[in-house]
Amino acid sequence: MVPVLFLLAALAAGAPAPHEFVIGEKLSGSVGFYDANGVRTADVRVGRHPHEMALSPDRRTVYVSDNGVVWMTEDGPGDNTVSIIDIASHRRTGVINLGSYRRPHGITVDRRTGHIFVTTERPSALVELDPVSRKVVRAYDVKGKAPHIVVLGPGSVFAYTSNDNSGTISAIRLATGEVKVIPAGKRPQGQALSPDGKFDFITLEDDNTIAILDTAKNEIVGRIGTGRSPNRVAVTPDGKLLVYSMQLAGAVGFADIAARKQIAQVPVGGQTMSIALSPDAQLAYTGIQEHDQIAVVSVRDRKLVRTFKTAPGSGPDAIIPLW
Repeated sequence: MVPVLFLLAALAAGAPAPHEFVIGEKLSGSVGFYDANGVRTADVRVGRHPHEMALSPDRRTVYVSDNGVVWMTEDGPGDNTVSIIDIASHRRTGVINLGSYRRPHGITVDRRTGHIFVTTERPSALVELDPVSRKVVRAYDVKGKAPHIVVLGPGSVFAYTSNDNSGTISAIRLATGEVKVIPAGKRPQGQALSPDGKFDFITLEDDNTIAILDTAKNEIVGRIGTGRSPNRVAVTPDGKLLVYSMQLAGAVGFADIAARKQIAQVPVGGQTMSIALSPDAQLAYTGIQEHDQIAVVSVRDRKLVRTFKTAPGSGPDAIIPLW
């Protein structure tokens, strides 16, 4: 049990309560806060059908991409905003309007500057935002179609977008806008940088593989075969394991990075939409949108240890453990 004095001190300082989750609820257009027992303690209305979230460097703010459609295969124009949520008060405190850039999807934050980078699907672009002025700073042509997830490489020199509809990765030099287009395979989706920044791991949903991109060469240097449809990926802090959701397989997968080999699949009872690791990397969390459920998997034992329900009709996707 967390000591009461510690809890009160954390709350007074504006820090998140221990073992609190923020969960993007894609179908209901909200973000939910949940405690360690899976009890929903607060909810915040955002734009329609939020897809991804990112945490500010000071861990006080969550940024949410308000995409506006449920599935990226839809033709609708979607929305054009990023919501700003204050963690301590559980309130939406601001909105950044993207103007003509619509259907924001992947989102990350540059820890050096605090600027937000978000991919958009209409048109296909990478957009840089200033959360202080709440304005668009710059837009980059990714030279690809339907950019999905974005990660920043070492020193934020390059941004990498996974271009789902063109089967490519774009390495964008942020200072100049110069783009190197890297053939990847069918439907590149999730990305995760190794702890040392040397490699970017990219899930290829229709190739059933994870590509390994060398960030010094900006070339793909290897692949790991997986089970069916890997779509989001995380790397353990020791750099030894990949942990990934496998949407159509309804499972969480594990791969040994050094051996470049999948070593386990853990069925979780429904199509997995996301992946997140606890700070100690002992647990993996995945959202099961169709069942309004979060599955919790032991990384060490590679087994399902529990599930908890989100709000009815919420459709959970992205998850951020806040402790």
